[in-house]
Amino acid sequence: MTSDVEVAARAARAAAAVLLELRSGNLSGRALGDAGDAAAQEAILAVLTGERPDDVVFSEEAVDDRRRLTADRVWIVDPLDGTREYGEPGRPDWAVHVALWSAGELGAAAVALPAVGEVLVTDPAPAAPPAAAGRPRIAVSRTRPPAVAEAVAAALDGDLVPLGSAGYKTLAVARGEADAYVHAGGMYQWDSAAPVAVARAAGLTTCRLDGSPLVYNDREPSLPDLVVCRPELADRILAAIAGGA
Repeated sequence: MTSDVEVAARAARAAAAVLLELRSGNLSGRALGDAGDAAAQEAILAVLTGERPDDVVFSEEAVDDRRRLTADRVWIVDPLDGTREYGEPGRPDWAVHVALWSAGELGAAAVALPAVGEVLVTDPAPAAPPAAAGRPRIAVSRTRPPAVAEAVAAALDGDLVPLGSAGYKTLAVARGEADAYVHAGGMYQWDSAAPVAVARAAGLTTCRLDGSPLVYNDREPSLPDLVVCRPELADRILAAIAGGA
């Protein structure tokens, strides 16, 4: 039987393939983003319904199926995270998220970074690279960097690194492009579920801004803030957030 992580990776790759094909065509901007959202959703559903027909799917691009609140297995999906970046020619910072929630916790997950040709999964987990020498790099939203991230950068004598999608920013820490990702000001469960699962598998610290756990398949889809960082930076980052709150 195909494992859950293989199903997640297969679904993420299917979406990545259709997104890359669309991106090579004549569409651009908002029209490309809308087409990509729909096509990637369809590609992921085809895999999940074929491989795991009894599971519930909780996706950004579908009506919230409230059966998920009593289900044992729920796939939390963002078919195209970073629609704005996807619609801008040449930008690599967008992603596909597929994560399985079961028994109250995130489990198998895959995040595709189609523009760089990578799919990161929970098993085998990516090996976080050694800490880079020099000032800590804090990934932030390129369009709405939160003030709390600026406070963290000041406290750690670090530099802000503006990037696109939440998935790409989270995996930038796992891939060694950044040392932390700090976000506040609006986000949903599908924005972070799969990348957080991969980051946890890689040994990174993941939590809310106040240090509390990130909770998935909650009744309220909103999950508005998070911290993802190298574990040796966690205490300093949370202290800086608390001090600047």
